[in-house]
Amino acid sequence: MKRVRSLVIVPVAALTLAACGGNGDDSGHHSMNGHSMGPGMSMSSSPAGHDAQDVMFAQMMIPHHRQAVTMARQAATKASSPEVKRLAARIENAQQPEIDKMTGWLKGWGAAMPSPGGMHMGEGMMSEQDMKKLDSLSGAAFDKAFLEMMIEHHQGAVAMARTEQAQGSNADAKALAGSIIGSQSAEIATMRNLLKDR
Repeated sequence: MKRVRSLVIVPVAALTLAACGGNGDDSGHHSMNGHSMGPGMSMSSSPAGHDAQDVMFAQMMIPHHRQAVTMARQAATKASSPEVKRLAARIENAQQPEIDKMTGWLKGWGAAMPSPGGMHMGEGMMSEQDMKKLDSLSGAAFDKAFLEMMIEHHQGAVAMARTEQAQGSNADAKALAGSIIGSQSAEIATMRNLLKDR
């Protein structure tokens, strides 16, 4: 009888491990929001891992970052200062992966995606007129306008990130917000120093 019981227990244990492994794989698939999920937690518990603020943070920060990337790409051909070009490349290299990460969160959460061409007027966003003006400039005039606009743009991102840290509930979103505050505050200081030299 003992032997029969052990044969029953082994497959059950195997199924339990497989189920845990399945959830681990699943949360790995949703790795953008996965760190807050413990081993063995089912995906059905994931909605509790984020709130409306986390969704709004991603929905607003994605177009905000997209605009910064557009501005940074303009600098690659229009800026005259090597320092401005280097800064712009750093901004693009940092923010495009963050866009991809936040896009993954929204998909995993089943939340609406911001429209690719939409101009969501989040904090620090440039107007369409501002973007056209920047695009019309080149050389030293571009450098000055780019730095002034990007400082305002970064300040808006930092403000949105602080709101996320204060009101959000998703650990990964709050961690990204902290990273944005740190990196973009440092870049604001760099840009202010570059403006002094203009």
